[in-house]
Formats: sequence, C-alpha cells, structure tokens
Amino acid sequence: MTNVDRWLLPDGVDEVLPEQAQVVEYLRRQLLDLYHNWGYDLVIPPMVEFTESLLSGSGSDLDLMTFRVTDQISGRMMGIRADITPQTARMDAHSLRREGPNRLCYAGTVVHTRPRGPLESRTPISVGVELFGEATLAADIEVIELFLQTLKTSGVNNVHLDLGHVDIYRGLLAEANLSDDLESQFFELLQSKAIGELTQWVAANVADVQLAGWLSHLPTLAGSKEVLSAAKQVLAGAPRSVLAAISQLEQVIAGLDDSEVTIYLDLGEMPGYHYHTGVVFAAYVQGYGKALGNGGRYDHVGEAFGRARPATGFAFDLKSLVTQGHRHRGPLGGIFVPASKDPECAVQIALLRSQGNRVVQGFADQKVDFNEMNCDRELVQDDGQYVIKKLS
Repeated sequence: MTNVDRWLLPDGVDEVLPEQAQVVEYLRRQLLDLYHNWGYDLVIPPMVEFTESLLSGSGSDLDLMTFRVTDQISGRMMGIRADITPQTARMDAHSLRREGPNRLCYAGTVVHTRPRGPLESRTPISVGVELFGEATLAADIEVIELFLQTLKTSGVNNVHLDLGHVDIYRGLLAEANLSDDLESQFFELLQSKAIGELTQWVAANVADVQLAGWLSHLPTLAGSKEVLSAAKQVLAGAPRSVLAAISQLEQVIAGLDDSEVTIYLDLGEMPGYHYHTGVVFAAYVQGYGKALGNGGRYDHVGEAFGRARPATGFAFDLKSLVTQGHRHRGPLGGIFVPASKDPECAVQIALLRSQGNRVVQGFADQKVDFNEMNCDRELVQDDGQYVIKKLS
C-alpha cells in the first residue's frame, strides 16, 4: 500500500464522522433509555468469543458471516461477533440464570465477512432487545410494541409492519415428508413467489391432493389483516399447529394498538426459517430497499448452553435508523474561550462545563475557525466580568 491510499477502508467498512456520530450517539442513548424504561437491562457482550458459543443455534447464514481468528493464548478458534443475539442467549442461560422473565438490551458494533446486501455496511451498530423465559403471546406483543416504539423514537414515519408465523410453513411441510433437497427446492420457489412453477413442482412431488392444494396456496396468502380470514378458509383441515399459528397472528394484531402503522401479512415469507420458531416480524419504509429492522421468536437458541428458554427479540442497525429517521439532533454549538492564564477564566470554564455546555479552550497563537470547532458563542471579559456573547 502506497502513502497515497493508506486512508482507504475495506469495501463495506465505514467510519462515522463527528456530525453524524453526534446524531448516532444521541439516538443510541435515547433508545437505551427507552428500553430501560420498559424494564430491559443493558448488557455489553465481548466483541470476540470462542466460535462454539458464538455460533450456537444460529444457523449456517451467521456462520458464513463470521470472521474467525485464532486465540494466541489457548490456540482455540474465536469468532468476531456478527450478531449479538447468541451472546445474550449465553448470558441468559449461563451468566445470569434468572428464573423469571429476563429482559436484556444492547447496542454495539458487529462485523460481517460480507455485506448482507448491495451498498450495506459490514460494520453495522446493532441495537435491540431480547426477552427470555416467557412463552406466551404477551411476550411477543410486548416486543413488537417496543419494536414500533423504537421506530417512533427514531423519527421513522409511514412504517409497514410485516407479520408472519413460521409454524404455518413448518406445519404443512411436516405433513409432506420431503427430503432435505426437495424441501430446499420448495423453499426457494416459495420465497421467489414463482406461483406457476411452484404449483407444477408441488403437483410433481406431493401426492396428497389436499396437502398439495395447501402448499400451492401459500404464496397467495399475503396482504392486509383480512388475509387471515382467507387463510382459515383455504387451510381448513390443516394440522393443528398451522391453525394455531393463524389464531396467534390474529391475537397479536388485536393486541397491537398503533393506528399509525400499516400491517402486512405474508404467510409464505420465511425469513430466518431455520432459526425462528413462531411469530416473525419486520419493518419496512418506502424508498428503503430492505427491512429496516426485524425480529421474532427463537425458543431453541439456548439449548447449546444447557438451558433452552423461550425467547423473542429484535434488532436494528442504528446507523440505518439515523438515515431513515426525521428526528436528527442538529449541531448544539459550543462556547469558545481564548487562551488565558487568568484563574477566574478557568473557574468559569469549569462552571460552564458542569452545566452541560460544550466549552472549547483555545491555545496561544491558535488560528481560530469557529465552524470547525462547532462554536456559536464566545466567553469574553466585559468591564472585568466574564460574559458569553453570541458569535455573528
């Protein structure tokens, strides 16, 4: 690398400069205060862990997203976290071992081996919550309500909340007894919404006529809340777990009190199918080509730590929330103080800082640029008294 390009960062690795960093940090504090007010305790997991715990129960997708390094002390393989959820599951199962519901929140950088999508950062700041130890729908509703409140606090408007339930897909697929290869083929067709091709595939691979009809209708069960009524008719006679999942979605929608959010259901959309175990959800806004945040239930994530507890939660990329929100914190401005050896000047500086002011102390012979220092006022002496004057 030459001296000319030493400033270059790897593709997908971004830095946050002062103006945006102030906004990001301000929102981070707001969200952590919000989660604290809802009873969620802040945890700060390590950036690296042994891969055996870091990737436990997380699926192959996260495995491929995780950088690996060798621990120079033990010689064991460590991973740089690509997701904080498995770390909170380890804390719940091993470090905390609380008996009742355990509410945790976090905010920290994660690192991905490759971007999740075009132009995405490989170093997002993940902020979210996890609720362990409560299997009822009340936990799902609480987490989704907090998910929506996170968007409100971030100033994100016109939100589309996508809801789904993996037991609809999983319950029907269990009746089909497909091989792993055939199951993967069906999954890909379903996610691509290739209805004609999917119908032909089902006819060729599923002998049960009724089950074939159910599977063929899955990609059509998408739309507003009314789609649940259609689903109950189309899937009449389906396995009990499928009908129970539809009922749970009805209860979740009834439990949400937010007229500002548009709810969209897609009973064939299976994000994190191998990871989630119940209700799943995501937030979309117009003009942003991917989910702004997502979450759902994942009751088996703690099994690897010997304590599989019910769990549900969500995560956002804090930097994405800032770019899509409309509650940015503008420059606060500061007070510039020219270089001075006067003891009283030092007293005034300390007093101003204790009151929460940004105070920038000048140096002798300094070339002053108020914009560069983000100062809109100046501490000066006037008739022997220190006063603050607005800069023109």
